[in-house]
Amino acid sequence: MPSCCDHDHDHTPPDTSTPAATTGATFRVAAMDCAAEESEIRRALAPLPGVRGLGFQLGARTLTIDAPDDVIPQALHAIRQAGFDPEPVTTAQPPASNGLWRMGLALALALAAELLAFFAPDTLPFRALGMAVAAGGIALAGFSTYRKGLAALRQGRLNINALMTVAVTGAFLIGQWPEAAMVMALYAIAELIEARAVDRARNAIKGLLDLAPDTAEVRQPGGGWQSVAAAQVPIGAVVRVKPGARIPLDGTVASGASAVNQAPVTGESIPVDKAVGDPVFAGTINETGMLEVTVTAAANDTTLARIIHAVEQAQGARAPTQQFVDRFAALYTPAVFIAAVLVAALAPLLLDFTWTDALYKALVLLVIACPCALVIATPVTVVSGLASAARRGILIKGGVYLEEAHKLRAIALDKTGTITEGRPRLVAHEVLAGNAPQALGWAAALAGHSDHPVSRAIAQGLPAGSGEAAAVDDFTALAGRGVQARVGGQTLVLGNHRLIEERGLCSPALESTLAQHEAQGRTVTLLASDTQVLALFAVADTLKHSAREAVAQLRALGVTPVLLTGDNAATAQAIAHQAGIAEAQGHLLPEDKLAAIERLQATHGPAAMTGDGINDAPALARAHIGIAMGAAGTDTAMEAADVVIMNDDLRRIPEMIGLSRRTRRVLVQNIAIALGIKAVFLVLAVLGDASMWMAVFADMGASLIVVFNGLRLLRA
Repeated sequence: MPSCCDHDHDHTPPDTSTPAATTGATFRVAAMDCAAEESEIRRALAPLPGVRGLGFQLGARTLTIDAPDDVIPQALHAIRQAGFDPEPVTTAQPPASNGLWRMGLALALALAAELLAFFAPDTLPFRALGMAVAAGGIALAGFSTYRKGLAALRQGRLNINALMTVAVTGAFLIGQWPEAAMVMALYAIAELIEARAVDRARNAIKGLLDLAPDTAEVRQPGGGWQSVAAAQVPIGAVVRVKPGARIPLDGTVASGASAVNQAPVTGESIPVDKAVGDPVFAGTINETGMLEVTVTAAANDTTLARIIHAVEQAQGARAPTQQFVDRFAALYTPAVFIAAVLVAALAPLLLDFTWTDALYKALVLLVIACPCALVIATPVTVVSGLASAARRGILIKGGVYLEEAHKLRAIALDKTGTITEGRPRLVAHEVLAGNAPQALGWAAALAGHSDHPVSRAIAQGLPAGSGEAAAVDDFTALAGRGVQARVGGQTLVLGNHRLIEERGLCSPALESTLAQHEAQGRTVTLLASDTQVLALFAVADTLKHSAREAVAQLRALGVTPVLLTGDNAATAQAIAHQAGIAEAQGHLLPEDKLAAIERLQATHGPAAMTGDGINDAPALARAHIGIAMGAAGTDTAMEAADVVIMNDDLRRIPEMIGLSRRTRRVLVQNIAIALGIKAVFLVLAVLGDASMWMAVFADMGASLIVVFNGLRLLRA
């Protein structure tokens, strides 16, 4: 029977690799669904030489063991000795109804034992029958609990399985077998309900994977089409997607035009128009026209698959509140166990209890000592929050960031691709020196080698045939400044105002021209040789439609937005004014953005950074929380970030902060509920007013309350 709340006070798991980096044999462990079981398995394998790493996926209940082939059997034996039953992942899962009918039968036997105790004559045959019925109920409901509990006791460890094993066995031995059977049946049913509820939270995001079709229509060498398993489609193949069908794999549109519903990936339900050259994602819905798509990622590496994998990894990481709760429970459980031993040993001597009454009260304390509700309060809440965020196109890479976001007091926003659309267009250009066609050809060649949005705007904005074609050698990107290369036998740069100033090529006339463009919020890029500025290119970007609303929402949450950009100060101020941002800083290199984040942290407190480019990566890493705009973001920025906004909608940032604050409130509620109910029943137990029935109902009730309270976040 899965146990969501096992906990013991020994935290010495071996150092293992992260799941993402671990390779080896993979097994399904049905009874492993929370960090406590993970800790027990780590401890069981710690003494075993040859185990190089362990990879846990608690949501899928799978364990990957990285070890030589001859060590795997020894590892499996050690895991079984700890009370778990690992099976190869190819083994079919038992039907879900198996646990339900066993629990139902166990509860029926427990009720029968209670009825026999109340209504049957107090004779030896009926007592023997009652004991047999109760024992049957305990065996059906408690086999897994006893197996793991006895393994823990043999190793001198206290966890909930050990506590329940001692409590139920003790109650049976002192003649309370109907109560022992009922306690075990109710406990097992509560555990089953909790496990199903936690699975619902952990698997909420996995349902997205089912949205991607299993097959794809692939173009054959002869020009025909054939249905092929999506997992077998190679990168570079062309697949056909009919109107109303789901896109099977990531790719770019090779032919056709359509509107695509990207909600499964971005959380945005408004269809997006797609034409030749536009990217499309697996699992999204082709709404109107026929599309032919060139595949750019394998089935296991699509954007949708990576989102799911990232959420699974995040679910396996312990959030700060969970770490605190684990430490508290590690002290709470043995403390109550010691109190139970003292009650059993000293109450008859000091309080004139009978030995049977003292032992019964001690057993009640053991049941109350179960930290189920306390330990499960955090993970189910955090997992629900992570899944809810992912459904809305907010990929949070760990519970720590979901929790910490509620503390944010300032947020730095990059300009291009974050505040603005990141799709600037060339609005003006002027040749200042030399041969005009030659200068424009050089600029087009340099811009065509860069993936920066401004460079792309220049390359696409120059009219065809306006310049002479030129070969480019020794191309180099100058972070935060521009690009440099050898063209036409000389070294040229295509860069921003700062770069030209550093090279000493500015003049009063040029400064005046630049000021006119910058005052209009334009980004000016200049083509220059070693001796003079050859041409000027003015690029304008448009403010994102969500920017002003997002900034207003951030202010309403008490978070101060600040604009940071490598662009000139005048353009920064113009864009900030349009977005409603009071503070803007321009002319920033990557190291300047890093220093700006540190100043924000010193003046405001916890600060986040939002960006999408390589030059944002240092600041993203330094901020308390780094947020990357995923659709327009580079791989470097997305890797450095802690949160990825998949649809580039800035309003998702205040939404994420709001979700973090709701998560925090639910966590506080859950911990207060768990501790409050425990405190009440501990007092009742000491005063002699609590029975084992009451104790197990209190434990069940508290656990189910915190589980379903946490699951509310799935609807957030």
